[in-house]
Amino acid sequence: MASDRTDGMRVLRPDDWDVWYDTLLRAFGGAPEAPEERELWRELTEFDRSLAVWDGDAVVGTAGAFTFRLTVPGGASVPAAGVTMVSVAGTHRRRGVLTSMMRRQLDDVRSWGEPLAVLTASEPDIYGRFGYGAATYALRAEIDTARVRLSVPAGTDGVRLRYAAPADVLEDCEAVYARLVPGRPGMLARRPKWERVALLDPESEREGASPLQCVVAERNGRIAGYARYRVKLGWGDSGHDGTVSLEDLAAEDPAVDAALWRFLFGIDLTSTLVMRGRPVDDAWQYLVSDIRRCRTRQRDSLYLRPVEVGAALQARTYAAPVDVVLDVEDAFCPWNTGRWRLSGDAKGASCERTADAADLALTVRELGSAYLGGVSLTALAAAGRVRELRAGALAEASVAFGPAGPAPWLPHGF
Repeated sequence: MASDRTDGMRVLRPDDWDVWYDTLLRAFGGAPEAPEERELWRELTEFDRSLAVWDGDAVVGTAGAFTFRLTVPGGASVPAAGVTMVSVAGTHRRRGVLTSMMRRQLDDVRSWGEPLAVLTASEPDIYGRFGYGAATYALRAEIDTARVRLSVPAGTDGVRLRYAAPADVLEDCEAVYARLVPGRPGMLARRPKWERVALLDPESEREGASPLQCVVAERNGRIAGYARYRVKLGWGDSGHDGTVSLEDLAAEDPAVDAALWRFLFGIDLTSTLVMRGRPVDDAWQYLVSDIRRCRTRQRDSLYLRPVEVGAALQARTYAAPVDVVLDVEDAFCPWNTGRWRLSGDAKGASCERTADAADLALTVRELGSAYLGGVSLTALAAAGRVRELRAGALAEASVAFGPAGPAPWLPHGF
């Protein structure tokens, strides 16, 4: 039977989702997902913001964009397109499929009035050419809890901990998360159903560990923090050698935070605590007796690109007064190319086109890296990625863009 489709790119239709998603899974190795996981991602898919590239009856390219709001320096919650589910069939590489999807997607994001696009990159070298720069980093650690001690702050002993089924306290834990979102750049204000992602717990992905467990921290009868984790027991010649794998932890104050970490360090029959995706300034690092035995390392996390330079730069505040003209190069979104005068401080900012002489020159990729304050303009200049055209402008702008509070952090992938 002849196909009723014509080749090309189009917005994803609900009845095409299964073939579209199967194309995506194959591009990421082809391992099947648990039915509950697959169904949740279908529910989260925003069809009118998702693209499929067809070759006859076959989907050969996929891309989506979740509707997010991202906390930026100063605490504002800014619309951001969460670029996701991007893949190209191995049979159709080097034919311009990815470039065509990125072109269409960024045009769409601009038409939606969203000044930022963000993503997590399975292969970082792909997205730089489309203007995305690494904007946040995440901490990984493998802590020898048999030899590392914690020194906790005053008030920790007053925090009450109790076990709870993760689903039973989901609403309370989500409320804790929501209260923390405005306080740290890079955090995402979660829309309905996103809280369920954290509870996905297919046995096929546990690697021999326990089902997801949860402990909540209470103060004055109210949940003020939580930790979700798994335990994998092990035994060696010297006895127990179990591992705690932290999945998620949130706390509203230092004492609650310390109480949760102390609990994780002390779980019976375990001697290792592993974590990934934590803030680079996570407080436990300053409570431990021996940071070397924590085997910390950092990894790139959130990639960001301004879709509308002017709107993006004036959506955040600045740690110090700044008045600079930026000469921005953006080959992929040429509407951003040109000179922009940024004037701002801790109260607000404006960013308008100007004919004045430029003070700094950079591409939109470097602007994306510096935007949340996690990568300094000075460091980028040392790498030759930012050029100072007026003496003193680099130091002024670098201080202004830098963090005035917690380091930027992406709390979960998408």
